[in-house]
Amino acid sequence: MRTRTRFLLLVLSILVPAFIAAALAVAYVYRDAQAAQNRGMAETARAMALLVDSELQKREEVLRALAASPALAEDRLPSFYRHAASVVSPRDSAIILFTPDWRQLLNTRRPFGTSLPTRTAANIPALMKVYGSDRALVSDMFTGQVAKRQDFAIQVPVKFDGNLRYLLTMAVSVSSLHGLLLRQHLPEGWLATVVDRNGVVVARTRSPERFVGKPMSKSTHERIAKVAETMIESRTLDGVDSRVFVSTVPDVGWKVLLSIPASELDEAPLRASALLGGLMTVLLLIGLVAARRFANRAIVPIEALATSAKALGQGAEVRYAPAGWAELDNVARHLADASTRIRQGQTEMEARVAAAIAATERAQSALLKNQKLEALGRLTGGIAHEYNNLLQTLTTALQLAAFSTREEKIKSLIQTCQRTVARATTLTGQLGSFGRLQEARRTTVDVCEQLRSAVQLMKGSLRGDVAVEVHCDEGVWPVTVEPLQFDVALLNLAMNARDAMPGGGLLRLEARNVEIDGTDGHLARGDYVLVSMVDSGSGMTPEIMARALDPFFTTKPPGQGTGLGLPQAYAFATQAGGTLVLDSIPGIGTRVDLYLARAQAEAVLAPAPDGDAPAVRGSGTVLFVEDDALVREAVMRALQESGFEVLVAEDGEAALRLLETNARRPDVVFSDVVMPGQVSGIDLAGILRQRYPGLPVILATGYTEQQVALPDVQVLAKPYAIEQLVSVLSQATAR
Repeated sequence: MRTRTRFLLLVLSILVPAFIAAALAVAYVYRDAQAAQNRGMAETARAMALLVDSELQKREEVLRALAASPALAEDRLPSFYRHAASVVSPRDSAIILFTPDWRQLLNTRRPFGTSLPTRTAANIPALMKVYGSDRALVSDMFTGQVAKRQDFAIQVPVKFDGNLRYLLTMAVSVSSLHGLLLRQHLPEGWLATVVDRNGVVVARTRSPERFVGKPMSKSTHERIAKVAETMIESRTLDGVDSRVFVSTVPDVGWKVLLSIPASELDEAPLRASALLGGLMTVLLLIGLVAARRFANRAIVPIEALATSAKALGQGAEVRYAPAGWAELDNVARHLADASTRIRQGQTEMEARVAAAIAATERAQSALLKNQKLEALGRLTGGIAHEYNNLLQTLTTALQLAAFSTREEKIKSLIQTCQRTVARATTLTGQLGSFGRLQEARRTTVDVCEQLRSAVQLMKGSLRGDVAVEVHCDEGVWPVTVEPLQFDVALLNLAMNARDAMPGGGLLRLEARNVEIDGTDGHLARGDYVLVSMVDSGSGMTPEIMARALDPFFTTKPPGQGTGLGLPQAYAFATQAGGTLVLDSIPGIGTRVDLYLARAQAEAVLAPAPDGDAPAVRGSGTVLFVEDDALVREAVMRALQESGFEVLVAEDGEAALRLLETNARRPDVVFSDVVMPGQVSGIDLAGILRQRYPGLPVILATGYTEQQVALPDVQVLAKPYAIEQLVSVLSQATAR
């Protein structure tokens, strides 16, 4: 058999099975396209149900906000009426207040004090019999007695002291849901419908004036009533045969129906299948023609290759000219390129080895810095812990003294002492810069506000010839940090920049959002806020910059620098989930980049101090666990003065013994974290969580290396104010 014939048979043996496979693929594509289309439509229906649920949730949140109104709590109904009328739009909503026996007290669709209907047109009373009065309820559609239009109602109970006082209802026009459906911009021909529990049309994207308020067919309602999600073949109220995708609005029982004409759904899979089938037929014909031409042209390069092989066997130089056949030409090219690729591979391998060595050196350098900072953090953390215990004693004693005297001179002296203790608290807070992040002092802050506040702090340390500029991008993300350490880090960097600009200059602070892909090795992949401080000073040489982050390294004369400024800033950045990067050019200036991990929560605004706030009072029994005798004596007396009955234990073991032997169990346990013995405050909280699951536990610490990983266990930072402690304990006993 000739070579040409063999090539033709070879091509046919490939194309014929491929054509059969293509036919099977067409059938599969048709079915898969239909299935994918159905899944997509079901997801769309589910999304629209969630949109309706979101709209109802917004209305419910408005009701719950009104239910918490002080005017309603104090039965000041005229004031509550004015407030409620200002909250809702009279065009589509009304606020109605009922007594528990369904007597209307006010309706924002009528002036306050006018006569009102004696009953409600909604089916809320029937729903309350099924679901009770402790949850929000959404009625089915009804015709309002006042506005005489089609509405639905959302109701929340209003309870005070555990008793049901009112039923607060929002009557909402069904036209609001019609607008919600239209905003989804569904394709022409699609129909979105919302029906209530009775199968009555509440909203509809097409001809709502004709069909809103009409019931769907009984058979269709029976098919969808008892399922959360389904797909059915049905005919719409305006007579269009459609495939209907049904999804249930969560916690309400309404249904969202997405109806697509059956002809439109079948058109896309058929079109895709026909296109694929036609394409495969054309390819088969082209393949047959190309196979014949290929067989004719394949003989020449094969014979040329045979000639070259014969010459190679005779030891002659082989000169192979490209024949236009890619496979044969590639053989010749690959032989010539092999040596080139080997040399390139060697060069690339050397570069990778060098990069790996550099990365290892960077990792070792970072590890060494972290070890130094950890050692320094343990030293300063221990000092901070002891000082915070002393400051706690002073703080509590001064507050007790302030409560016990009415003489203004003595109060003035006490306030002076309290301000001094506050300054000492700030200083001890700085001692914890190099240790572990203290969860009790963490808060989520607005970076730009923090920078502007820090600039005011910097100006006291900068000379008049140093200009400061702050530039923040719009929408900078919040970060979770210790605000004091943030201020200290910025102040340390600013003082370094000041010393690098003896003749004055410009200090620029910038903040912007960055997304890190994790390829540079400095940071993990994620979102960060980049805070940069750029000066126009003398800069640093590479030798100095390599050691700049080492604790106690300084280029300043003795007595003028501690060598802890940059290490503190580096420690702060790593505690905030980021890092610090230095870039400096001698004679040009220095740039310090602080990468801070983006916080998931929103920034917390610090509450304004209220100097005239009344003293907080408490009640109940507190088990107070504290190893420091001075702190124990001062805080115990303060708690007793605040109305608590106090049981005292000097360590964790003593607290457990007291709980086992004392017949009366305390209402709350308040314990220090760091204590002598085998049971720390965190260990004690874990044991109590297992033995007494309902017993609240509050912890306090001046500084600790341990992290509190127990849910619902609040941690107070020492020194804490007695008002703060009493408030926290009162909330715990109330729960």
